[in-house]
Amino acid sequence: MARLKLVIANKNYSSWSMRAWVLLRALGIDFEEVRLKFSPDVSVIGIERYSAAGKVPVLLVDAEPVWDSLAICETVAELFPEKHIWPREKRARQVARSLCAEMHSSFRAMRNSMPMNIRGRHPGKGMNPDTRRDIDRVVSIWQECRRNFGAGGDLLFGQFSAADAYFAPVAMRFATYAVELPTAAQAYAGSVRALRSVREWTDAAKLETAFIAAEEPYATP
Repeated sequence: MARLKLVIANKNYSSWSMRAWVLLRALGIDFEEVRLKFSPDVSVIGIERYSAAGKVPVLLVDAEPVWDSLAICETVAELFPEKHIWPREKRARQVARSLCAEMHSSFRAMRNSMPMNIRGRHPGKGMNPDTRRDIDRVVSIWQECRRNFGAGGDLLFGQFSAADAYFAPVAMRFATYAVELPTAAQAYAGSVRALRSVREWTDAAKLETAFIAAEEPYATP
């Protein structure tokens, strides 16, 4: 069995770290957590020891690095095929992979205007026409997946998949900024936040005391 270490940064702020961590934890995959910290300029202190790319997350598989969250997902899928990281049905798998890739490359306005801040509460902050378009797209994705693939449970494809890990930080953003959602989307966001793996992450995030000003645009001086 491969020995796994997952290198992450601050749990309050690091949405990409959250995706990989929640994926592994939700599926019951054993790993050692290596938690680094962001510097004031949001670079990751000490990351050069683990990856030349300079970003988190990094999955060490028998001490060999796999970087970028999509590569981590596919590597974990190869190592643990019995965990069904992707949905079992062919069309559902295609959609799930597409959604993760879209999350990976899109939603820039929402990322910039509503940075993940699990400890924070900033109702209404960050909303603008570009952010609204990103939110509307997320809501559309959630509603369509629940309608077309969600019959087997409360998540996008019924049971947990990589797609739910990818949207977990978005569900946290919607709580932080008190984004109003249609009933089905709100129910899905609640189901994600209720996952044990997500609750474990958020509980740890709330215990952190580091304050990164670049990630706190709405903090009161």
